[in-house]
Formats: sequence, C-alpha cells, structure tokens
Amino acid sequence: MTRPTDFAITKKELLGTEIEPTFSGILSFLRRNYSKDLTHAEVAVTGIPYDLALSNRSGARLGPRAIRAASSNLAWGTVAHWGIDPFETLPVVDYGDCGIDTSMPEQVPQDIEEHISHILDQDCATLCLGGDHFITYPILKAYAKKFGGEISLIHFDAHYDTWNDTKGKIDHGTMFYHAAKQGIVSPERSVQIGMRTAIDDTIGFNVINNHAVHSQQPEEISAQIKKIVGDNPCYLTFDIDCLDPVYAPGTGTPVVGGLTTYQAQRILRGLEGINLIGMDLVEVSPAYDHAEITSLAGASLALDLLCLYATASHQKT
Repeated sequence: MTRPTDFAITKKELLGTEIEPTFSGILSFLRRNYSKDLTHAEVAVTGIPYDLALSNRSGARLGPRAIRAASSNLAWGTVAHWGIDPFETLPVVDYGDCGIDTSMPEQVPQDIEEHISHILDQDCATLCLGGDHFITYPILKAYAKKFGGEISLIHFDAHYDTWNDTKGKIDHGTMFYHAAKQGIVSPERSVQIGMRTAIDDTIGFNVINNHAVHSQQPEEISAQIKKIVGDNPCYLTFDIDCLDPVYAPGTGTPVVGGLTTYQAQRILRGLEGINLIGMDLVEVSPAYDHAEITSLAGASLALDLLCLYATASHQKT
C-alpha cells in the first residue's frame, strides 16, 4: 500500500498531527491543512510577502515560503519545552498568503488590513509570517477594529520602530509611532524586548533592552512582561533580528548583541496565561541565511507562538 502523503491537502481533520517525511510533500506551515474555510479554525496562519518598506537589505518577501519549508522539520507532535502538541486542542489552518501587488505600493497597507479583517470577522485569530515589520501596522489596525483600541503590544526586536513620522510613510521603522499616536496600542501597557539601538523618544513604551535580558533569567523577563500587560488583550510581534546574528543571520537589519534562540524561547514559555489575541513573526530574509538557520529559528518561534496561544487565558472551553 502506498503511504499517505501531502497531509496539507489530504488530511480531513484540523486537529491532530500527521507525520510525513520532512524532505517531501506539500509545504504548508507545520503540515496544517491548506484551507480558505475557517468554519472550525481558531487560528489562521497566513503569509504577508511584502518587503518594500525595508531600509536595508531586501528579501523578506520570501520569508513566508522559507519558514513554511523549515517548519516541516518541526511537525512531529509534542513540543518538548511546552509539553504539549498544540494541535491536539487548537484547530489551525494554513490560509495561504495575502495577495500583494507591488506595482501599487500605496494600496498594500489597505490590502493587508482587509485580508486580516476578513479572517478576524470569522472569529479566527492570525499568526502572520512576514515580510518586513511594517506589515504589523495594518494588521494592528484590523485587530483594533475587532477588539477596540488600546491593545497591549509585546514587541521583540533590536529596533524600537517608533521613529517620529508625521508624513505617514510606509516604513518598517515608524509604524509603532503611528499605532501609539492613533490609540491602536497603549504604550503604557506595552513592552519592547531586546532593544539595542538608539532612539530619541520611546513615546511611553516600556523597554527591556538587551542588557536587561542578558543580566537576568528568562523567567524574570517573562514576569516583568506579564506585570506590564496584565489581562489586557495582547498582540505579540517578533522581529527575527531580536536574535543575535549568530542565531539569525538571514535578516535585513542585523544588530549584534541580541538574544539567543534559547532565551527567546524561554521568555515566550514564561508568558503562558496572557490574553493573547494575535501574533506575527517577521523579517526573515532567506537570501542572507545559512543552512536555514534563520528560517528554522523563525519556524520554531512561530510554533512557540501557537503553543502560547493554545495556553492563553482567552481560550475557549
């Protein structure tokens, strides 16, 4: 008998993990069902292959594809450091990618916002795979429409992304300035982790920089984050350049002195119970990667985000 394969399109149920060889088969994220039907899904994984807002090296538009490919190495069931297989309880589909027309860049933010709003309107959360970090801004706008403003932002990065921008540019370094000024996120109840660049004004965001992370245990950082955000609805965004370039060379704006993959995973593990409503993993640029180090880190952290969502306080009973 021929062994079943291509579970991304042949698997009938959303729950559970089916194992197939990592080197073959259709590459959905973690072998989840490819589907536009969100009737029974609680999370839609979707790629946002956009990188025209970058200020340095391009290529993050290919991030979703690379993360999906690397994720085949992780689709084995129980995640050791969580002690769960999130797909036993959390129905997840790979919703494919947002359609991006790079010949009409001024339309892209609206296209992304509408793409996410369509998913949220079906009572389904999103795990978005970038793409450059600008994509988080239209995503947050869609979430603000669904949940109201003053969302808590948990932001892992090397950069603050809050540069003053009165002109409303499409830029991956200014979008959280707009999100704060427009009341989409609450800086006082938000936190930025891993920062190691200079900024003139943090505009009220709580900051746990790289020195603080390296001088404390991951569990202490997790506790500080949970104290800041409380039970407020949280959106978590993870820029892969939060990791040191040793652990994530394939990114557009690398900065030395960053987190280890282990530190990042331990911090995420310690956030169990937060009111997580959505998440993204951005800035993987496979053209600058080596042996899929960055893509694997991105896929692994995205899996951690799904585990975190599966254990979050909002979960359905």
